[in-house]
Amino acid sequence: MADPTTLRDLALEVTRAVAPQLRQLAGRTPAEDTKSSATDLVTAADRWSESQIVSRLLDARPEDGILAEEETSLEGTSGVLWIIDPIDATTNFVYGLAGYSISIGAEIDGEPAVGVIVDPANGDEFAAALGAGATCNGDPIRVSDQVDLSQALVATGFGYQPDRRRNQAIGLVEVLPRIRDIRRGGGAAMDLANVAAGRLDAYYERGLKPWDIAAGTVLVSEAGGAIGDLDGNPTDGDFVLAAPPGLRDALAELLRSVEADRA
Repeated sequence: MADPTTLRDLALEVTRAVAPQLRQLAGRTPAEDTKSSATDLVTAADRWSESQIVSRLLDARPEDGILAEEETSLEGTSGVLWIIDPIDATTNFVYGLAGYSISIGAEIDGEPAVGVIVDPANGDEFAAALGAGATCNGDPIRVSDQVDLSQALVATGFGYQPDRRRNQAIGLVEVLPRIRDIRRGGGAAMDLANVAAGRLDAYYERGLKPWDIAAGTVLVSEAGGAIGDLDGNPTDGDFVLAAPPGLRDALAELLRSVEADRA
C-alpha cells in the first residue's frame, strides 16, 4: 500500500519544479481558449504545467492513475489516483494577481490521502498527508478556533455561468450582514489552504470540480477542520463548505437559509 507521506513529498518535489516558471509567466501569458463560458479561461501555461506535472509523477510512479483539469485522464493499477489542477485561478494568473496556485491531491484506494497546494506568487507551500497533519512551509498549521458566526471571515467564489453568478450574489446579500466579512480570492485551492492555515475562518462555494478541492480537502481535514457538503457528507465539489468544527453548523444553517446549495 502506498505511503501518504511519500506521495506528499513527491507532490512537493513536482510542484517545486514547476512553480518558478509559472511565477515568471504570470501576467505575461494571455488566454488562448475558454471552456464552460467566455470567462472560464485556459492558457498555454495551464497545458504546460499539466504536462510537466503528469510526466514527472508518472516517471516516478508509472502505475498510478491521473485525473487532471486540462483533460489528462489515465487509469492506474496501483490504487493511487493523482487529482491535479495545474493552475487554479487561471484568471488571476492571466492578470498577474496573486491567488493562483498549483494543486495536487492524491487518493489511495478511493480515500483522500494527500494534499499539496503551492502558491508561486508568495512562495508558500501547503502540504498534508493522511494521519501526518498539515503544514505551511514546513510549520504545522491548524484551522482557526472561531465559533462566533458574526466574527467569521468567510471566503467564497462564483460560477462561470451568468445566471448562477446572479443567484449566488443574491444569496451573498443575505449572508454578508451575518458575518465579519467576505473575501473573494479567485481560487478554491488557495481559499481552502488559507482555511487550513487559519488565515480564513471558512469557505463555501457551489459548482466546483474534483481537482479544485482534492488537495484542499486533505489540508483542511488534517488541520483539524470540517469539510464536506452542507450536511457534512463527503463532496466531489457540487457544494463545498470548509470551516472549524465549532463554526460549521451555524454557517451551514445560514447557507441553507439562503439556498446557497441551489444557487
